[in-house]
Amino acid sequence: MLKIRSFVFSPIQENTYVLYNEHKDCIIIDPGCYFNEEKDELEAFITQSGLTPRMLLNTHCHLDHVFGNKFVAETYGLTLHLHEKEKALLDYAPASGLMYEMPFDNYQGEYIYLKEGDTVLLGDDELKVIEAPGHSPGHICFYNAAGHFIISGDVLFNRSIGRTDLPGGNHQALLKNIREKLFVLPDETMVYSGHGPVTTIGQEKKYNPFLN
Repeated sequence: MLKIRSFVFSPIQENTYVLYNEHKDCIIIDPGCYFNEEKDELEAFITQSGLTPRMLLNTHCHLDHVFGNKFVAETYGLTLHLHEKEKALLDYAPASGLMYEMPFDNYQGEYIYLKEGDTVLLGDDELKVIEAPGHSPGHICFYNAAGHFIISGDVLFNRSIGRTDLPGGNHQALLKNIREKLFVLPDETMVYSGHGPVTTIGQEKKYNPFLN
């Protein structure tokens, strides 16, 4: 069974996730570590827990979710996994960083592209790839049925949804994908979002004001 450790990084308050199993293997999702002390915090947890990072995943490639890609990839020798439609966003991220006065060095390396229906494996544990664009053109979520959780990125939040006013955003597509891809999951499914606290599918079906 996968365990989840979350970190809140950068002035944008992004949630970075480390998923790890009993064999001490782990996956790093959306490393948003911007400052050196944040990179140190992530590395210290991995080292002190005796973990071996096996994969680097992005739900999407807005700047706050990719600040730490280069650091993680180079520190642990990992190749970035993302949806092909997010590549343009990743390429643009450093320019976006300059606009926000947050310069950073982008990931440089090979890419492994993920799509709807793919399965990411960490030992015996599976993450099913769910495409849910709307916040961004190629946004994906990672669903673990056995552990009753989904890493939703910036699709669905506690009582909120991802913004759709950025380039490539589509409000109607986002709502449609939440209803058809996420709300069909069991109500007890824990939702680990890109920002803010954990919620559940059942709670959001009942109380999310954007979807009622």
